[in-house]
Amino acid sequence: MEIFISAGEASGDLHGANLARAIRSIAPKTRLSCLGGPQLKAAGVRVVADNRKISVVGIFEVAAQMRSIYAAWVAIRSYLLAQRPSVVVLIDFPDFNLLLARLAKRIGARVFFYISPQVWAWRKRRAKEIGRLKDGMAVILPFEKDFYASFGIDVDYVGHPLADSMKKVPDKAFCDSVYHGFEGPLVGLLPGSRPGEIDRFFDMLMEAASLVLKALPRVKFIMPVASSIEPRDLQARLARWSVPVRVVSDDTYRVLRACDLIVTKTGTVTLEAAILETPMVAFYKVSKLTGLIARSLATVEFTALPNLIAGRQIVPEFARLEPTGQLLGQCALGYLREPRLLESQRLELRRIGEQLGSGGISERVARLVLGVASAG
Repeated sequence: MEIFISAGEASGDLHGANLARAIRSIAPKTRLSCLGGPQLKAAGVRVVADNRKISVVGIFEVAAQMRSIYAAWVAIRSYLLAQRPSVVVLIDFPDFNLLLARLAKRIGARVFFYISPQVWAWRKRRAKEIGRLKDGMAVILPFEKDFYASFGIDVDYVGHPLADSMKKVPDKAFCDSVYHGFEGPLVGLLPGSRPGEIDRFFDMLMEAASLVLKALPRVKFIMPVASSIEPRDLQARLARWSVPVRVVSDDTYRVLRACDLIVTKTGTVTLEAAILETPMVAFYKVSKLTGLIARSLATVEFTALPNLIAGRQIVPEFARLEPTGQLLGQCALGYLREPRLLESQRLELRRIGEQLGSGGISERVARLVLGVASAG
């Protein structure tokens, strides 16, 4: 039996790798292949196409990478036609993966959605298409089961896979001993896991950091980066600024736990920080035209996932309101100068973390995937 996993982004690469290990632990003879990155490769999964070449967000940002996206599609299509896997597992990455779902159905493979495309945020009508295409589906946010039920679609709520990863993170005292052995606040700067996000957000974050440093001279900054980002590129960018920032590769969770506050792009990292109870200021920014289109289609009030789960703003976010370094810096300063605000947000984040499950998620999903495969 062969299972193909499509993980188009860094977070999907991580969750796909954990799922692959869980599948192998239950059914060791299963062959696994993927659209993925270094995490899936390290898990022993055959990489048919590298996701680092196609991981972009935004209509026009996607257009700029269309040649790489098309090359990945051709490679995957040829592989699926030749190998005919039993199941194709689709992890988020909606536009590409919906095309892949249609192809999978045409060649007789079964389709399993893991981590729902955020159709509850915009383009809700896609829920019906997902319902037609799916043979199984595992959702990871508490409100998603009810959302799909409103369309007559039955899905399994399994909890968030980050609950598994977070169990391995050392306690705050240990993380502080590694990264926070000084007086004054430690602020994390997180521009994203895609090269395009670094291009768009790096200077804005540094402008925010400059403002904070001027007001709080004892502050220190740290920038955890994913394996998809080249640290030397960041060091070259940092050389243009008079703000000292420590760059750390492949240790994001311990860095997050050590930080007093992070300024971060929206996305999975906001849930990682929530589980670790690290206060944050969140933002996102796309091209003006992409932003206008997205805002016209959006059906939810918030962008940051902790706010979506809470149903109200507990994390300050700048997405609908155009983010600038000045706005982000002023908001961060407001928190750093008021410890009670930091503690209040920590308590709210703890409640969010408690809703995301207690672990064992990857094994749960693996059994669902294997159940779909055996039913085919």
